[in-house]
Amino acid sequence: MTKTKHHTKRKETYKSFDFILFITVLLLLALGIIMVLSASSPSSLATTGSSYTYVIKQFACAVFGVIAMIILSKIDYKKYAKFYKIAYIVSLVALLLVLVPGLGRTVNGARRWINLPIVSSFQPSELTKIGIIVFYAAFLTKHRDELKNIWKGFLKPFLILSPIIITLLGIQSHFSASVIIILVVSVMMIVAGSRIAHFVTFGTIGATGLIGGMYILAKYFQIGGFRLTRITAFLNPWADAQDSGWQIIQSLYAIGSGGLFGVGLRR
Repeated sequence: MTKTKHHTKRKETYKSFDFILFITVLLLLALGIIMVLSASSPSSLATTGSSYTYVIKQFACAVFGVIAMIILSKIDYKKYAKFYKIAYIVSLVALLLVLVPGLGRTVNGARRWINLPIVSSFQPSELTKIGIIVFYAAFLTKHRDELKNIWKGFLKPFLILSPIIITLLGIQSHFSASVIIILVVSVMMIVAGSRIAHFVTFGTIGATGLIGGMYILAKYFQIGGFRLTRITAFLNPWADAQDSGWQIIQSLYAIGSGGLFGVGLRR
């Protein structure tokens, strides 16, 4: 009887493991590592004397990530839901760690990193992204019957998110992370059952107000002008080829030399 139960449990575990997703992750990791090797080998050779320094570091991180993914996949996701409020608090506190003297670090005028004993440079916003996903997964599940309501299903979730976004923009000056988190939360809300009409209506108003506010702050108060510049740089990247237009211009060079499919692996 014991053997039968053990066999049944193993069979259920086998079925619950998503092999298609697992293989997809491995393929994407392999592709990413190959791209890192192709792109970094010249600079790695010039800087460290070996073409494989950066790719070995990337591979080690990938192996660690896969092991962590397998371990975490064995934990029942319902257990995470019990700590969803703690996940939110930890996410917010992690962002504030950059203000701790000796722990927070400023790079290029942005205070987004903290120094850890194991990792010399870590962005708390990466931890916050995971914490916010855990929080909203549980929050939206608990309030699934209220998501059609404009207040409980749209305004309230974003009101809860506002301290995170204000901290990211006001303290860390991390506009890109703010956009990513807002988009992730929006997708989760729509999938959970929030009305798309609310996103279309208030999303348009919010985006217009945000861009308008950024323009006013940049033009009349000289605050955060670089954010607006990054958004509008594609209109004329050559106007600031060494700064805001740099990435766009490099993309044009890449397409010009390799076309849409590139030139293949380079050593």
